[in-house]
Amino acid sequence: MVTKLVCCLHLSRRTGNYNVQNRSKNAAGKPPYNRCNSQDSLDMDVFWKEVESIGEADTGPQEEVQLKVADEGEHEEAWLTEAGLATLFQESDPDDSDDSKAMLSTLTRTQAAAVEKRVELLKQTMRKRNKQYHVPDVREIFKPPPGSTADSEETQQLGEDSQATERSENGKRDVASSDKAMGNGACPPADQSTLNSETDLNLEVSFAEQALSYRERSKGVESQSQSESEADDKLPNFKVPPDKTGRTKVGDLAPQDMKMVRRLALIEMTALFDMAKIDWKSNKVVKLKEKESGLFGVPLATLLEQDQRRVTGTKVPLILQRLISHIEGEGLDTEGLLRIPGVAIRVKALVQELEAKFYEGTFPWETLKQHDAASILKFFIRELPHPLLTVEYLSAFISVLKLPTNKQQLQALNLLVLLLPETSRDTLKALMEFFQRVIDHKEQNKMTLNNVAVVMAPNIFMFKGFRNKITEQQEFSMATGTASIVRLLIQYQNLLWTIPRFIINQVREQNTEKQKQKKASKEKGMKRLLKKMTHDRDKPDKQERNTSEVRERLRSDSSQGFIRVQAPEFSKVSMAVQLTEDLQASDILVRFVSQESPVSVKREDLCLYEIGGNIKERCLDEEAYMKALLELNPSAEWVIRPTQR
Repeated sequence: MVTKLVCCLHLSRRTGNYNVQNRSKNAAGKPPYNRCNSQDSLDMDVFWKEVESIGEADTGPQEEVQLKVADEGEHEEAWLTEAGLATLFQESDPDDSDDSKAMLSTLTRTQAAAVEKRVELLKQTMRKRNKQYHVPDVREIFKPPPGSTADSEETQQLGEDSQATERSENGKRDVASSDKAMGNGACPPADQSTLNSETDLNLEVSFAEQALSYRERSKGVESQSQSESEADDKLPNFKVPPDKTGRTKVGDLAPQDMKMVRRLALIEMTALFDMAKIDWKSNKVVKLKEKESGLFGVPLATLLEQDQRRVTGTKVPLILQRLISHIEGEGLDTEGLLRIPGVAIRVKALVQELEAKFYEGTFPWETLKQHDAASILKFFIRELPHPLLTVEYLSAFISVLKLPTNKQQLQALNLLVLLLPETSRDTLKALMEFFQRVIDHKEQNKMTLNNVAVVMAPNIFMFKGFRNKITEQQEFSMATGTASIVRLLIQYQNLLWTIPRFIINQVREQNTEKQKQKKASKEKGMKRLLKKMTHDRDKPDKQERNTSEVRERLRSDSSQGFIRVQAPEFSKVSMAVQLTEDLQASDILVRFVSQESPVSVKREDLCLYEIGGNIKERCLDEEAYMKALLELNPSAEWVIRPTQR
């Protein structure tokens, strides 16, 4: 008899926390479901067998996971803080205030509406509490332009109103026009008439703005439901139109710019959910005592810290890397790989042996059976004290399937991947790449995309000690839904780990705005200083002279039809490259390698970086056209150096 672990959520009146406890339930009562005739459709029998296998493997005592119940208004405060807009309700450092102003100046209509909604909700909460929080009126945040009759009520109805209202001076405008605001360098958005609305992904216009347009076009039209059990070959073949400035992958940007990306992704995802009237709120877990060492049941961040002390630059846990390489070393043609479990008692003993011998290098890998290794890999994922997709965003991942189209679901997943902590994001990517390699051998191992997704979904979503209290029908719906989400993560991983062009544009705008603020502040301070000093007011300081000299040299080089590429870590520290319409980043790297002697680094380990100007640092896509980039960021410097892929 199949046994399923179901959790009860009990609200403690004394603590205000949810206590999660396990109880067993007969799975024979799970709701019936219609099985698709396609061999590749989601076979939920496999899902429930995997749940049964998990129940047999996880026989030890399960910790209680406590979810903190958010107080009224607490979610809005946390949301605004994470979005970098805490200055809207509390006193902050002047630098934070400048960052908030720069952020607000770049928001789209739908993004601004999402911010306004959270500010207004927080303001209403503070009124109920009679607290003297400084929550500004939304009209103070987004003032309409002079002469405009728009008021805050009209702005708040933006999500419901199909009319495109005018954006204010501080940035309530479409990202579709943001390139124009940055100068002549940006490529114009792709012509919508030339895009296949079903399969082409437009990364140049805000996803929420696209959703708003879709909703207006779909008024009065019955929406077609999205199938959660389509065959592998029925999934849309989404593609991204070419971008002359190159695509930006996660890991290509400097941490400072990536911080802005995460804030923008949160606002954009919330705006996208608002367009579909999806009420999403993040969860918080009461901090429990966690293991500080070991392999299994250790927080990802802690595990990576101890791994990095052994191997510098480690981004994916060493134990996970070793398990994957062992499974692949045994061959990926094994039928039922990932689906057929190892022997539970043996797997438990192997886990204990790994804990004792892995870091010592004495574990007998040659005796480890492939199915046992796969079971240990899944056990590692389940034993994480917090889910790989994080407690904060797990409900958002599950809510993705509420969006009306496959395209919007994919866009939401893209934003959620950007929101994940770096440790979770890198580990998730390593798993998705491994799953794809397993699927590449489906003719031999019988593990199609759907089969892998169904097997891995309970391991990824039903993390240690926690499952929501839901009805049998809801449990079935969640099962098929989570499998569908894992399927999308695997199938579209190359797209999901890409940073949309419109977000990169907003980062560039914020950097430009902050530079203007810094310059204005410096000039103001200089004027005060000059009143007390007698030296020549026109004499620039050394740093200003150096900056001016660099900019002047860059302008001189580009005006003469070439760019100067620097490689300070190599013997050839600088070279001039003729600028042509067809010159790409890859051409510069090829030329550098051919002239660098001896070549101390592999060609694939080199990257041409765009540094300075309106971006902190960006590793360029090798297909990026240099002339288009120079127009987009004329003050940038171009540097070749090794990179860790």
